[in-house]
Parts: sequence; structure tokens; C-alpha cells
Amino acid sequence: MPEAREHATVNVFGRDRKGVVAEVTSFIFRQGGNIEELVEQVSRNEFHMTLVASWEAGRLERPALTRSLKELGGRLGMDMRARFTAAHARPRMAILASRELHCLDALMRAARGGRLRAEPVLLGGNHRDLARHARRYKLPFVHADFRDRVRSEQRIMDALERAEADVVVLARFMKILSPRFAWRYRNRIINIHPSLLPAFPGAGAYRQAWEHGVKVVGVTSHFVTPELDGGPIICQAALPIRSGEGLDSIVRRGQALEAAVLLKAVKLFLANKLDVHWGRVKDV
Repeated sequence: MPEAREHATVNVFGRDRKGVVAEVTSFIFRQGGNIEELVEQVSRNEFHMTLVASWEAGRLERPALTRSLKELGGRLGMDMRARFTAAHARPRMAILASRELHCLDALMRAARGGRLRAEPVLLGGNHRDLARHARRYKLPFVHADFRDRVRSEQRIMDALERAEADVVVLARFMKILSPRFAWRYRNRIINIHPSLLPAFPGAGAYRQAWEHGVKVVGVTSHFVTPELDGGPIICQAALPIRSGEGLDSIVRRGQALEAAVLLKAVKLFLANKLDVHWGRVKDV
């Protein structure tokens, strides 16, 4: 049997400057960690990095790593945070939603019924009336109205950190997330979009398809990246348009398909059957 290891994902954000990668990798080495993955990008003078490191079982000192990482971030003028994963525990799932609840309800039914190997730990959204649904599902609720996106995203990210979320599912969450948010949970934010991407990205996808007179619509579940509706595709499903079918009927049938495809994507993720390579998802 392979030796059990403990893992930490380190996220680094801030204004681009020389030497950050060297500083962080040297820091991980001094902490006794082995770097398994490192991805970094500079966009508009902003630096983003995600680093996955592992330690021999019992060698990872989480409080010390968190404290030292914060000190390093302060010295470099960077936001540096670590997220820890316990391989033996059920993954902790946070859900973000807006007005439409069909995907939220499908996820919660599956989780409560034992058909989804995840522990729901948080519900967040941009409408206060979602609080009653959080009470119904006995979940903590975080509200962020997104009138100020920076503050709203920080509020949600703080709640995700407190909840120790391993995966974030966008259950028809109708707000665009910033590159900073997307990088913090790189390949761990799963979205459902009501079209066969790359066709009809953005808002009003069913209406776009209907107005173009297409004969087949569909839905796409994908990982969220800074590119709008352009992240690696996990799975898709199609829906033939009936002769003379109106937009309301298309939306209604599409919503049922959205819930099914999103649930399938989350199950694949939780089963560790997805590998992202060069922007494409491969089943493993």
C-alpha cells in the first residue's frame, strides 16, 4: 500500500513582483513539504499561484504552517492562505445559489439520501430569502448581495474558509466570480450552464438558443476559471427542441437536465475521476 500523506493547497495573490515563486517554494521545503503541483499566472500585473504540497503522515503541523505562511505573505505583500484536505473524511461541499432552486434541491436530496458522497457545510447566495432554505436544510447561510463585488466575494471566501470547504458548487448562482476567487479554488468550483458550451455563453442562454432557432439545446457542467463560461468541461447533455416548442417549455425541461448533469459532475469530482490537463478534463 502507498504511504499515506497529508496535503495542503497554498494560494497566493497580490501585485506581481520578482522572487515570489522562489520564496514560497523555499518556504515549503523548509517546512518539510514535497511540492506535487504548481500553477502560476500573471494577469494585468496581478500574480496568482496555486501550489499543492504533501507531507508524510503526522509531519504536517497545520497551525504552524498557517501562521508562518501569513507572516511570509505580510513580508512579501501577498495574500497567502493554505487549505487542508483529509483523505479519510467525506469532502465538504459548499453550495452557492440565486433565485432558481432546482439544482440546490437536487444536490441536497442526493446528499441527504446518501447518493452523494459529500458533507454539505454551507449555503451562500445573493438573495436574503435563501436563508429560509438554509434553515430547511440545517446549513449555515452567508448572504452577499454583490452590490460591491470585492466585499461580497471576500465575505463568501471567509465563510468558505471557516467551513473548510473542499468543493464549491454553483447551483445556478447568477454572479460572475473574479479571477481571485477562481484561483483560490482552482479546479474545485463546479458550475452548470444552460447551453452546450462553447455555444451561447453568458446570460439568457436558452433565449439565445431559441432566438437562433437551434434544433438542439443542452447543458454543460464545467470547472470555473477567470474566463466566463470557458472552464474545462466536465460533462454535457443535449435536449432536442420539439416542433413549435415555446421558450417556457424549453426552460422547464432544461432545468431538469441541469440538475441531473450538475449532480453527475459533482459525483465524478467526489470520486476523484477527473483530471484537468491542458485545459481539458479527462476521466481517470
